[in-house]
Amino acid sequence: MVVPDTDLTTVRWPGEGGDVRSFEAATRIDAGPEQVWALLVDVGSWRDWDSGVDRVEGRVALGERLTLYATMIRSRPFRVVVTELRPREVMRWRGGLPLGLAVIERTYSLAGQDDGGTLLTVREDHTGPLAGLLGRSTPDLNPSFRHFCAGLKARAEGRTSRPTR
Repeated sequence: MVVPDTDLTTVRWPGEGGDVRSFEAATRIDAGPEQVWALLVDVGSWRDWDSGVDRVEGRVALGERLTLYATMIRSRPFRVVVTELRPREVMRWRGGLPLGLAVIERTYSLAGQDDGGTLLTVREDHTGPLAGLLGRSTPDLNPSFRHFCAGLKARAEGRTSRPTR
C-alpha cells in the first residue's frame, strides 16, 4: 500500500467542553517500526534532523515531563507529560492549561506496513472550554508537522541532510 505524504488542515468539531482544533501530518517511511521508534523516542537528538526543534528537555517514559523548545514559538516552550507509550506503535503527550480549561494532546503513531515500511502520523488536538482562546495564539502547526515527518523520514532512510524550511 502506498501512502502519500499528507496533512490535515485545521478543523473544528462541536464537542463536549468546546470545539476541537486539530493538526495532522503523515508520511510513509522506508524503514521498519523498530528503527523509526528508536529515532522518535530519542528526543534529545531531534534537533539534529528537525530544524524546527531547538531542543527537548526530559526523557521519554510514562508519566515523565518533557519541555519542547520549538523555533516557531521560542518564547513559549511546550511543556507536556508522557501519557502513553506503546513501543513501535504510539507515543502520546498531554499539556495545556490547569483544570482542563485547555488540553493539548499530541500523538505520534507508527503503523507497520506489509512491505516492511512504516506509516508515521503526527496529530495534535486542542480541546476544552478555553481551547478556542488558546488557538488564537497558536500558529498553524501543519507545516511544522510535515517538516518533522520529512526529517524523521530522511534520518530513518539513511539520508543525513537536515531538511530546511
